[in-house]
Amino acid sequence: MSDVDADLIDHIRAASRLMVRELGFMQATVAATGYPPSAVHALLEIGAREAMTAVELSAFLGLEKSSVSRMIRKLIDAGELKEAASAGDGRLKRLLLTAKGRRTREAIEAYGQRQVTNALQQLTPAQRQKVAEGLGLYAEALEAHRLDAQTPDRTLARRP
Repeated sequence: MSDVDADLIDHIRAASRLMVRELGFMQATVAATGYPPSAVHALLEIGAREAMTAVELSAFLGLEKSSVSRMIRKLIDAGELKEAASAGDGRLKRLLLTAKGRRTREAIEAYGQRQVTNALQQLTPAQRQKVAEGLGLYAEALEAHRLDAQTPDRTLARRP
């Protein structure tokens, strides 16, 4: 079955649940914005890339296209996002932050910086490095598993 120790799995799951609670993801809104976690992540990711399509955002966030469409509509209505035709294909709409969206993103970034800084101040420099490395590895492993699970098994298609 698995070569990973059951106690280790339980410990990581408990720590993950605690992190989710401490980061505020159990609340209806996060990062002092009035927006749900998916909208906050959308603003961060669109801002980091300057523009994205709804399809790209959906794939990046791992959310259903219909959910992303509703969220985008709400963010446009709130004045956080705007749509612009793609230069290469006028049928594609790129999502961009408005001036209000850029201010909201800056506030989210500042909130996150304070949150992480306050937590890291509880640790020694060596522990801080351990946390950074461990979280990075764990997040990458979770993403790799999700992406592998989304890829159809090509070996079944090749069977006679």
